[in-house]
Order: sequence, then C-alpha cells, then structure tokens
Amino acid sequence: MSDDLEEMGPVDYLVVEFPGNRMTGEGLPLLVDLVDRGIVRILDFLFVRKDEDGTVSVLELKEAGDGADLSVFEGASSGLMGDDDIKEAGNAVQPGNSAALLVYENVWAAPLARALRRGGAQMVASGRIPVQALLASLEAIETSPSGAGSAIA
Repeated sequence: MSDDLEEMGPVDYLVVEFPGNRMTGEGLPLLVDLVDRGIVRILDFLFVRKDEDGTVSVLELKEAGDGADLSVFEGASSGLMGDDDIKEAGNAVQPGNSAALLVYENVWAAPLARALRRGGAQMVASGRIPVQALLASLEAIETSPSGAGSAIA
C-alpha cells in the first residue's frame, strides 16, 4: 500500500453546498470529463443533507441528484471519509441545504509529486484561495497607492 501512495498525486477535498437542496447537475459532465481525461481520480463522493434542526444525514446518490444521473459515481468510496469528516462537512453547511463531499487525487500532479518525493521534498503547507479573496486582493492592488494586496492571509 505505501508503494501505491508514493505513486499518487496530491489529494484534495471539496465540500460544495447546494442552497435549498437544489443540485442542477450542470457541473457533473465537467467532473466526468476531468476523470475521463485522467486529470483527477475520484476517491470518495457522497452527499449530505442538513435539516433545519441541524441533523446531518448521508444521502444515497439517487436521492441527491434532483434529476441528474449520478450513477457514474456509484461505488466511489475509498473509506477515507469517516463519520468525523461527514460531521465536519455538515458543520460547514447551512440548515436546509445539502452538500457534495468529494475527495480526489490530482493525477495531473503525480509525476511532479513523485519526483519531489524522490528528492526528499515533502509538502509542508497547502491551501486554496477563494475566488472572492483573489478578486478583493486584485481590487486592493488597483486602488492602493503602494499597489500591495494579498489573497493569502
């Protein structure tokens, strides 16, 4: 197993909230395309719903689709996500909404990751810059006399 892990690219997760439990499925073909082209590999994919009283429950894919065909993701469960992860994701979701939880490998980065590991390098920090923070930083650069702004903070 550790040899397999050495071959992997970085692994990320997303929690995508759907207000009012409405998922249109518009993004699904794009996700399938990323998988088909070998850019990402889905390790875990599930949906949760947060009731008005704060109760979080896992939904079957057929319950979550709101008409979208999610059958392509059936069986996408590596076992990496546990009850604590589901609870934490549920904490990020507003009552009355649902969310997709996605754990995926960045296959595109695997060759770079392998080369770095062979050289003794290791990941010491990682993060994601929300688009809103990036836009605010760019706006601050444009309006600031010094031209300074930071999206990483």
